[in-house]
Amino acid sequence: MTIRNQARVVIASIGRFHMFDLARQMARAGLGVSLLTGYPPAKIDYDLRPLARTHSHWVVFERFVSSLRIGIPPWLPYESVRNFGEWVARCLDNADVHVFDALDGGGLEAGRMFRDRGRVWLCNRGSAHVLTQKLLLEEEHRAWRVPMPKHYFWPANVDRCLAEYGGADGIVVPSRFAARSFVEQGHPPEKVHVCPYGVDLSMFRPEPKLDRTFRVLFVGTQSLQKGIGYFFEAVRPLVHSGAIEVWLIGQAGYDAREILRKNAGLFRHHGVVPRKKLAWYYSQASVLVLPSIQEGLALVQAQAMACGIPIVATTNTGAEDLFTDGIEGFIVPIREPGAIREKLQLLLDDSHKREHMAMAALHRVVQLGGWSAYGSCVQALYRDLLQAKRINVSKTSETRNVSCLRALKAGKA
Repeated sequence: MTIRNQARVVIASIGRFHMFDLARQMARAGLGVSLLTGYPPAKIDYDLRPLARTHSHWVVFERFVSSLRIGIPPWLPYESVRNFGEWVARCLDNADVHVFDALDGGGLEAGRMFRDRGRVWLCNRGSAHVLTQKLLLEEEHRAWRVPMPKHYFWPANVDRCLAEYGGADGIVVPSRFAARSFVEQGHPPEKVHVCPYGVDLSMFRPEPKLDRTFRVLFVGTQSLQKGIGYFFEAVRPLVHSGAIEVWLIGQAGYDAREILRKNAGLFRHHGVVPRKKLAWYYSQASVLVLPSIQEGLALVQAQAMACGIPIVATTNTGAEDLFTDGIEGFIVPIREPGAIREKLQLLLDDSHKREHMAMAALHRVVQLGGWSAYGSCVQALYRDLLQAKRINVSKTSETRNVSCLRALKAGKA
């Protein structure tokens, strides 16, 4: 059974994450796609605007509160996703949708509605199981003696995620690391589907390196979850000896302010860089280091590989789904800065090996196929679930085919 030009798919995500790329790939595959998001309209990519409708009031308010640096009230993220989820359900009340694919947290109300109608409901999770993530971060905050912000795992929000995991027809994750966390938490392996993310190969490609400095790059929010403390422990002796230079790209996490302050002499902080300019920064680096404690599949890895630099990443970043340890980069255990330093020293001592790894990384990421491979994986999953539910997309009733976008334009949502 083919679903091209026939299936009606709704993708719901309160933020951008990987879901915008998913919507783009499903549209390119010829599916009838609607994108519901809490992202402000002006921030949505131009090519996605015809597919999208937004409900951004709570998201904008949450970001405003976050910008005040006074701490986020623990109930605010929950109210934001709950309000978004209820809006999505109202929006889709009269829609004849075949597949509802929602980022976890914001799909509960509409998901239950479509499950009751016999349609396909997917929960899309970009990280490990929420309870695995919670356990890892609790350990991390205790180790660094930094209080865990109450809004991180507000009980009502965790309950929403758990209800979605249990109620959805399938759970989509980007890596085997994330999939294992769901199986370890008791979910049937056949319910958990791995579709690794891609990278925009037209945006991320090598640019000329302007000097011969051995530069170590960290890209992403500098936080305990990203392992920023272990990063500094790993690079400190190499920076002090003058062997390397360190660049940080991204915003400073609230929980890592003190760590950044204590290590201020080790790095140059470039702040948040627009995606379209990231390739230049990757290309000025010799290696990307990602010491994260927990991630589903860090997008920065494929971006760096596409710019021709090797990776040193932990086992909990999804690295195993992107490259082979020792070929395009190195995969090390979490919380072991000595292992990171050892790999950096190896690359410092052997420039030919680093160059060989850089070329292998570039070759590997091209083989992976960019976002189109991710889109093909998800489309195949949609097809299999539609077949399992015996949904013939070419024969469903058109009388109730009031799309989300039409309902919104008519003022019904």
